[in-house]
Amino acid sequence: MTSAPGPVDQPQFALGAVHTAPADGDTAPGGFNSGGAGPGGMAPGGADAGGTAPGGADAGGADAGGAGAGGVGPGGFAPSGFGPGGSGPEGWPTTPPGGYPAPEPDRLTRFVLRLYERSPRWAVPLAAVGCVAVGMSYALLSNPTYADPDAAPTCLLKLTTGLDCPGCGGTRALWYVLHGDLPAAARHHFLFVFALPFLAYLFVAWAGNQAFGWRLPELRISSKVIGGFLAAWLAFSVLRNLPWAPFTSLYV
Repeated sequence: MTSAPGPVDQPQFALGAVHTAPADGDTAPGGFNSGGAGPGGMAPGGADAGGTAPGGADAGGADAGGAGAGGVGPGGFAPSGFGPGGSGPEGWPTTPPGGYPAPEPDRLTRFVLRLYERSPRWAVPLAAVGCVAVGMSYALLSNPTYADPDAAPTCLLKLTTGLDCPGCGGTRALWYVLHGDLPAAARHHFLFVFALPFLAYLFVAWAGNQAFGWRLPELRISSKVIGGFLAAWLAFSVLRNLPWAPFTSLYV
């Protein structure tokens, strides 16, 4: 009695040897294997030269952490590709420039800076005191209370229109202040007489700190106070030109 034909012989695997079973296609270069790939092929876990794999790549491919030559990766950027965040093409900087270089100062600016650095600390306050002294000396010597309205130097607005400008009467008010006549000074420019003590204190505090290191109490003037003062000055400049009493008493 003959036995039935047995099953087709299956390949026998020797212990310790590594065998690869052929896939549906052949295993020539360019085909797919279960565990790897030849040149130009693809494999689930890796790739040889020219191939691409989900987890890694050799030259010419891309992986999750970088890019090969000519490729693009989420974590880097190739010389001929685009960088992360939409960087420009090849040769473009991947980060914005840090800033623009400051222009070179001209000769006058360099001279003033050198003079300021080499001068003693009391030189600038002394120069400011000199400017204030020149203004006071002019007010005392010129005696503007007896000067004609068109005497030089004069206010161009008052000369051409006959209206008082916002600063008209300030020199005469200073002359009366220096002579101790505060009512007459206020009559010529009330806001100037009002602001004069504050301006004097600010100047003394600044000059004393610069020249001698004095620490006088700081006078804090907010922007709202400055804005209110400028608004009052504008209103005063308009009201003093109105031709009705009692505003006519403000006209100088």
